[in-house]
Amino acid sequence: MMGRVKVIMAALTVLAALSALWWVWTPAVAQQPAAPAAPAATRVGYVDLQRILARSQAGVQAREQIEKEKAAMQKQVDSQKVDYDKLRDELEKKGQLLSADARREKQEALERKTRDIRRLLDDLEKELQKKEQSMGQKILRDLEGVFTKVGKEKGYAVIVERRQAGVVYGAPEVDVTEDVIKAFDDEMRKAKK
Repeated sequence: MMGRVKVIMAALTVLAALSALWWVWTPAVAQQPAAPAAPAATRVGYVDLQRILARSQAGVQAREQIEKEKAAMQKQVDSQKVDYDKLRDELEKKGQLLSADARREKQEALERKTRDIRRLLDDLEKELQKKEQSMGQKILRDLEGVFTKVGKEKGYAVIVERRQAGVVYGAPEVDVTEDVIKAFDDEMRKAKK
């Protein structure tokens, strides 16, 4: 997903740069002697991808799914932690009464359990990141057509992603995020039928 997102974001950045170049170049051309025909006005819009992911139905569902996965993973970690706590308590309470060999074995078992828990946490975190990326990729693939549809319907030549394109100011009237969310939710409802 990150590769595809980077490609999309790079393309949007290039489009933003071309758009900026267009706006800089157009006045320079206007100052030159009369040209045969003036180009049509270019509309540029922007979207806030984070807001789309946070407020669209697909984004909300993906977040809920991730939270369920996270809760199941937390149960795994909690059960391992209970075993760890038992071992630690046993070593603390009975450690002085045990022989040196028995105490060393208990300490080694506790250290193994610590490593196992850390490994489990790392594995679960990587698995969760993969699932988040996979869901994000799916949503972005679904959004590509929506961006095109909204852009054509609203007459935009370019729609850029607000944060990745480096937009420092965008007039609210060219923010098409809500239009994209509405169109995206409509498409998702139609796809379910």
